[in-house]
Amino acid sequence: MTAPGAITAHDEGARTTAPVLRLDGLGWSVGGATILQDITLSVREGEFLAFIGPNGAGKTSLFNLISGLNPPTGGTLSLDGADITGLPVHTRARRGIGRTFQTSSLWPQMTVAEHIRLAAQARHGGSYRLWRRASPYTAEVTGVLERTGLGHRARATAAELSHGEKRKLELAVLLVGEPRLMLLDEPMAGVSAEEVPALTELIRTLHRDEGRTVLMVEHHMDVLLGLADRLAVMHHGRLLALDTPQAVTADPVVQQAYLGEGL
Repeated sequence: MTAPGAITAHDEGARTTAPVLRLDGLGWSVGGATILQDITLSVREGEFLAFIGPNGAGKTSLFNLISGLNPPTGGTLSLDGADITGLPVHTRARRGIGRTFQTSSLWPQMTVAEHIRLAAQARHGGSYRLWRRASPYTAEVTGVLERTGLGHRARATAAELSHGEKRKLELAVLLVGEPRLMLLDEPMAGVSAEEVPALTELIRTLHRDEGRTVLMVEHHMDVLLGLADRLAVMHHGRLLALDTPQAVTADPVVQQAYLGEGL
């Protein structure tokens, strides 16, 4: 089993290029309670790293630290070798870190196209005028709709979308910012079994065809085994294991830790 943070044999290119993201001894404590402790790992450009573990293991808390939503109480984060530990969310977003959340943050009465146009306006510093028929962002909105397979739903409101379509819209809004590093927090949550394959394929396309680096928290192991280059196992706020999916699922320490809980 590979030690957390080590470069495994399949990590070709990681030996000669600096990691896109590096966490060194990252920790977070609240009111005397330790939520995360000594998280150290590197993520190479174009990698798909998935985080697994039971509820309360610290997965979402770790994403909060990486995205800048919460400041760490220990350790450091670096992006492309530059320290970003103290940078706010909007600065990290401008540097290429984008994120989705477990709980949907869509506006029910806004259309799919309006959501994407607002994101484009925010990115370019434009004014928020939903009523404008002519928009300098029309081509950008159309392109994102096509990439996410939502073109036929452009005029539907968020309230009219299925759970799977809502997750696609959240990805579409994220893509407007052209993130290099995508943090996806349980994108399959609430999605029906029938919609999971299409959403999985969209994430695969964003990763492999568009070359984006992806960190994803997910409980659907069958989804992760078809997507992830490596699995990071979280346990009581610590990094229990970090290796290929095959090595992690076969590891007796991981199996013992999750006996009766499931991965």
